[in-house]
Amino acid sequence: MQNQDKQELNIQISEEVADGIYSNLAIISHSPDEVVLDFVRLVPNIDHARVKSRVLMSPHHAKRLLAALSDNLQRYEQEFGPIKDPRNSSRNSSLSYSGPKGQA
Repeated sequence: MQNQDKQELNIQISEEVADGIYSNLAIISHSPDEVVLDFVRLVPNIDHARVKSRVLMSPHHAKRLLAALSDNLQRYEQEFGPIKDPRNSSRNSSLSYSGPKGQA
């Protein structure tokens, strides 16, 4: 097998996309041909939430994303320590908010 020159990829990002979208809930669904990731932001004391971003990908790419995310989180924990799973804590779910109710 011959060595092939690696092709460089020039990836650009717009300012709007670079700002990012904050999400504290991800909903994952799939069909035989695609995986759908819906990113949602839950806000305290609001009984509804909107999908802020949707990413669709092939199952093959979803598996590659899973491996890359796992690798990154492993390196994160090596540098910063273990990430605690809020489901294992004595406090309420991470989806619950505490503190005073807002008043208008």
